[in-house]
Amino acid sequence: MAGQLDGKVAVVTGGGAGIGEAICRGFANEGCRVVVADREADWAAKVAQDIAGLAVTADVTSETEVKAIFQACDQAFGRLDVVVNNAGVVPSQVTAEDMDMGEWDQVIAINVRGVILCTKHGIPLLKREGGAIVNMSSRVGYHGTPKQSHYAASKFALEGLSEAMRIELWPFGVRVAVVQPGLFRTQFQQNQIVGEAADTEGSIYTPYLATYRSKHSRYERLATDPIAVAKVVHKVLRSRRPAFRHPVGLEARLGMIGARLIPERIFQFFLTRSTIR
Repeated sequence: MAGQLDGKVAVVTGGGAGIGEAICRGFANEGCRVVVADREADWAAKVAQDIAGLAVTADVTSETEVKAIFQACDQAFGRLDVVVNNAGVVPSQVTAEDMDMGEWDQVIAINVRGVILCTKHGIPLLKREGGAIVNMSSRVGYHGTPKQSHYAASKFALEGLSEAMRIELWPFGVRVAVVQPGLFRTQFQQNQIVGEAADTEGSIYTPYLATYRSKHSRYERLATDPIAVAKVVHKVLRSRRPAFRHPVGLEARLGMIGARLIPERIFQFFLTRSTIR
């Protein structure tokens, strides 16, 4: 997939809004034919109509519906060159102790099982021509942050899965990379799973949660346009030998550099001071 994307075919999950929508529109602008997969039918249909793509309504946790994505792609275009696993959810402002197991199961189902299903059923088509898989991770897929333990767990799992697949698929000409956004303006907040126990009166976490929310609201002002993420995805696909990890945004890059270079206890101190203390 070195060079332009003209004539290529891509499946983008979570393609109806936010980063996924930006990726779909960017692909279409470069001549790529796009399958816009989203569990929100109206969102998928709107984007697909705008870019002359194919809309498929699908919940990525359902193997039947995931199979339908790739069957529709094969029937419509007869090939597949790119899979972007962008669909995901995040538990918002909740500790590991306060999230119930039903909420935990949902995060893992969408953020991990969904990626596994989409890659499993996309790989046979990708191997025909050689292609690429881009998995949308996060800065917390490299270093965990407080109040996002379940999200971090799902993204750490995603990165481990991606590392293994990168080696497994290399002999078949299928490349695998992860993109790690920091803060970007998306509809992601609408997909949050919020643990209510953290707001229980008298909770031991109440003062820390208040501090976290105050600081996090200030950081959200730094959020930039998701087009920046889409541009990195496009750059990955144009590269003949792309790197494995691609952080996007100042916050993500500084966090990864800090986690790698600063002694662990010092990094933990700064992370604590910038989030919950």
